[in-house]
Amino acid sequence: MTRRNAGGVGVSPTKHRALLAAVVALIVALSAGIYIGVASGGGTAGTGTLARGSAPHNSAAPVSTGTWVTTWSASPSGAEPGTETGGMAGRSVRNVVHTSVGGTSARVTLSNHYGQSPLTVTHATLAVAAGSDTAAAITETMRRLTFGGATTVVVPPGGQVLSDAVPVTVPPDADVLVTTYSPTASGPVTYHRHARQISYVAQGDRAEDATGAAYTEETTYWRYLTALDVLSNEADGTVVVLGDSLTDGITSTQNANRRWTDVLSERLRSALESGADLPRYSVVNQGISGNQVLADGLGRPADNESGLGRFSRDVLDRTNVKVVVIDLGVNDILRNRRLADPDAVLGGLRTMVRQAHARGLKVVGATLMPFQGHRGYTDAREGVRQAINSEIRAGRVFDAVVDFDKALRDPYNPRRLRPDYDSGDHLHPSDRGYEAMAKTFTLTNLHGSAPAKL
Repeated sequence: MTRRNAGGVGVSPTKHRALLAAVVALIVALSAGIYIGVASGGGTAGTGTLARGSAPHNSAAPVSTGTWVTTWSASPSGAEPGTETGGMAGRSVRNVVHTSVGGTSARVTLSNHYGQSPLTVTHATLAVAAGSDTAAAITETMRRLTFGGATTVVVPPGGQVLSDAVPVTVPPDADVLVTTYSPTASGPVTYHRHARQISYVAQGDRAEDATGAAYTEETTYWRYLTALDVLSNEADGTVVVLGDSLTDGITSTQNANRRWTDVLSERLRSALESGADLPRYSVVNQGISGNQVLADGLGRPADNESGLGRFSRDVLDRTNVKVVVIDLGVNDILRNRRLADPDAVLGGLRTMVRQAHARGLKVVGATLMPFQGHRGYTDAREGVRQAINSEIRAGRVFDAVVDFDKALRDPYNPRRLRPDYDSGDHLHPSDRGYEAMAKTFTLTNLHGSAPAKL
């Protein structure tokens, strides 16, 4: 380093040391600010117990800028049958998930919501998949995950934990592999039953196996993993969609990402790339097949917890939420042994809207689609559906409305789905039907926030 300024005047040793000290202090301060932003950037707080590991705290924290958003998520839907005693002890679980937006760093949320004993994870990794329909990873993207700097984490029953951030380039519209290994029995496995995506299991600790050769068992479940966040330069927030099987995409083509939320994400990304004046948001899916606004499923904690019961955890606690979309209510009509009370269902929907408004979030709501021909159909239940839709269309429930009923009903018989939009069970859409749902969504409804008063 030269000790002369631009004009050639000498600098005294004392002043030079003072200047050097100031520069070092500035660098330390900037580094601390970057570390804090990356380590704590607006996500779900971890509730796990950290085991002692050799890695320094958040040693993989990247020096990067951007906004933390959720690029993929799934709601825990229940305790996996057959895992009551052993859980997934001695096996590596490799979940395959699909991103909405990309980023330069990533972190995950693991859940033991339905566990009855502590879940010990001694090895967890994240990598970008080498392609579709594969357990193989792009080798150079393989990252070991830590939790508060430790490579082992213990997630208590009913709890969840957020990993540290790792630097990795995560592309948009791509598959990511998140692998966990637990050496000990942990009781019931927290899972999402209808993933519509093949994931994989291997015997032993194969968390860092990039080849995927050991992953000989296929599964249609997502286990333990409930969210993938990215530090993104292409998104400023997250759209969270709360729904039932119609959002879960139960009849969509497996491994094809044809749920209506996937198509909506593609539409938004394409529109932004074309220069449209729209918010830069990711879109994530919190659908659970069979979900209701009001009623829980069986068990303790309840499998298939009601929309009201899980709204805070599955919607409000997602990272950097900006807009909420709600498509719930059909199962309240179909699964009620007695005739459902439309006012009670509407009251539940309005309660969720109020909770979202308390966070400053805009809520877009969907009309309920027809189901004549389904085994649960009756004229009386159709009357309940029409009563609920009338209030939704009148603007007395949500801030904005997407009219799925109008878009997908048969014009010759509005009580039925249009034949080419019907998967065949007269309740769930086909791939074409899911695409029509996404195309019906007005993208400009993503603008704005909660009104002062609904």
